[in-house]
Amino acid sequence: MTSTRKPAQNPARRSGTAAKGFDGFTAEEREAMKDHAEELKASARRSPRAAEAAGESDVRAKIAVMEEADRVLAERVHQIIRSAAPHLTPKLWYGMPAYARDGKVVCFFQSAQKFKSRYATLGFSDRANLDEGTLWPTSYALTGLTADTEAQIIELIERATR
Repeated sequence: MTSTRKPAQNPARRSGTAAKGFDGFTAEEREAMKDHAEELKASARRSPRAAEAAGESDVRAKIAVMEEADRVLAERVHQIIRSAAPHLTPKLWYGMPAYARDGKVVCFFQSAQKFKSRYATLGFSDRANLDEGTLWPTSYALTGLTADTEAQIIELIERATR
């Protein structure tokens, strides 16, 4: 007796995604998660006093290895945030320079190279006090710094940390 049924096809092969090993995250996202795991381990080993000093040096070291355009932006953003909100503690967060209050990230700088984006980003977490009505931005594209841009950043940081 001969069967007229077709053999079952493997749906993963048909879509082509299984052959590439796609697991839902890009290589950059996986790298950021690894960075975060390392940051958590390093943080657990440090005393609170040592954590702040280490955070500053960690952030400066991360900025130093950025591509030039991102490095210039990140250095200036770091200076602005440290001046406008000296009570925020610098730390690395998913491999990005970030600034925390009571250990919780309030804002961060994401270089364009981090996720192969066309611009750097100044972002804010839900710990930032930027709420305005029912809709407000939580990140800003940053392609350059002018006096007006710096004033906007200062105002955002001051509002975010009230």
